Amino acid sequence: MIVLDTGDEVVESLTSFARERRILGASIRAIGAFSSVRLAYFEWDSKQYRTSVDLSEQLELVSLIGDIAEKDGEPQLHAHAAVALADGRVLGGHVQTAIVRPTCEVILTATPEPLRKKVDPETGLALIRP
Repeated sequence: MIVLDTGDEVVESLTSFARERRILGASIRAIGAFSSVRLAYFEWDSKQYRTSVDLSEQLELVSLIGDIAEKDGEPQLHAHAAVALADGRVLGGHVQTAIVRPTCEVILTATPEPLRKKVDPETGLALIRP
């Protein structure tokens, strides 16, 4: 279990955790809360991620799910999140950045073997491949 605290940036913190421990394959899930978040979606026609949510307010992290896989010898985090606003609306997408406030409780389950990412020529994305 990894517990992130106020001010920690989720992508950077989890990537650093994996790098320091040489984790090249894992699944992750988390709950908690954020003071800000930027989420995106993959736009098929342009083959690029486009920011769809960019909020700086207290948000409940309803769910974060993702994986860590090896790309070019380094761990790379891929995560999606659903966040709830004060009025109960829930927004979600690909996590670009998220700042924790006050906590983010992460369960990381390492895989027995590394997960490897390779660039897919059709999408331009680094996808997990056997």
